[in-house]
Amino acid sequence: MFQAMPYDGTRNEQFEAVLIQLEALVKDEPSAMANLANASALLKHAMPDTNWAGFYLFDGKELVLGPFQGLPACIRIPLSRGVCGTAAAERRTLVVGDVHAFPGHIACDAASNSEIVVPLIKDDRLLGVLDIDSPLKDRFDDEERRFLERFAALVSEVI
Repeated sequence: MFQAMPYDGTRNEQFEAVLIQLEALVKDEPSAMANLANASALLKHAMPDTNWAGFYLFDGKELVLGPFQGLPACIRIPLSRGVCGTAAAERRTLVVGDVHAFPGHIACDAASNSEIVVPLIKDDRLLGVLDIDSPLKDRFDDEERRFLERFAALVSEVI
């Protein structure tokens, strides 16, 4: 399902190409907002069958909407609420094949049916989460989870 722009190759080669693109985009850029904006745009355009890709940033109390690509979204999410809040509170990636079956799911976009949320952690400190939604059920697999965890780790170093 993953196709990096404009790279053709195996799925793993496509993942690597996106990571190289991310590194080039954030290299020597001190602005966290610029880096997050470019990272969300890169993912939204590199991952087909997604309708939202972006970040929620932890302000010490709750998650607050950051740079994203997609329809307008929920602005604040308490920890432990919804997929984003749960992933942040538990500090682990959540892959949800059917968001409507997830207890406490927050429906920001009614078209979303599956979701992956990866915590952004640096020096054991929660910075926020990377959130990607899809209108397809069971859109995200374990290979993409591993790739997005690497992507999130790179992002965490530049915000």
